[in-house]
Amino acid sequence: MYHHRPQSYGYSAAAGSSATIRLDEEVKLTTTSAERELHDSLAELYSVIVTLDAVEKAYIKDSIPEAAYSETCDRLLKHYRAILRDETVSHAFHDLDAFKREWQMEYPRATDRLRIGLPATVEQASSSQQAAAAAAAAHGAAGAGARAAGTAISDATENFITFLDAVKIHIVAKDSLHPLLSDVITSVNRVTGGADFDGRPKIVEWLIVLNRMKANEEISEAQARELSFDIEQAYYGFKATLR
Repeated sequence: MYHHRPQSYGYSAAAGSSATIRLDEEVKLTTTSAERELHDSLAELYSVIVTLDAVEKAYIKDSIPEAAYSETCDRLLKHYRAILRDETVSHAFHDLDAFKREWQMEYPRATDRLRIGLPATVEQASSSQQAAAAAAAAHGAAGAGARAAGTAISDATENFITFLDAVKIHIVAKDSLHPLLSDVITSVNRVTGGADFDGRPKIVEWLIVLNRMKANEEISEAQARELSFDIEQAYYGFKATLR
């Protein structure tokens, strides 16, 4: 009785060449742990973009509660920024447009959100934030409502002062300033419901400027002066809404 071994198919290069491709052998995309980590990080970035686009679509269609959208979107944006803090990954990624071209991606809603760097509920007033602010204003003089409103105002004021102090002591790196300014707009929205006031658009504009910088980039001395002035004016505009 004859026993036949499975035939192993392969391709040999032309005579004189030692190269052989075995079709039954695993093809390794990477050869070192560093290369594997880089590929894993780029794959995570791809996944974040795809997921964020789906979340944005769901929010537009009212298929996801605002609170869940805000939490999920914020987590994805932070994860995106955290991955790109690695210089090797950032260099391979280059920028969002280049990455999308390389992998033939579209995802316009995710692209807009990544460029802005803020959930839509923070960038613009959400209905729930407006309702909460209106309720707080209506019942602000009573008990728990007054305490909650007071805490929110105190938090916003503290975040303004923390940010302005950071700029004054020459903290100018994007990865230091962006989280602090994000805290400012988030806490302000809790008080105002996202309603516009003098200087609020400047907060959002600077968040977008900082978001488009690389993690290790720094703003110039002239930008730092302009930023400090704009946020200080926004602080005065915020305080005016409390009168």
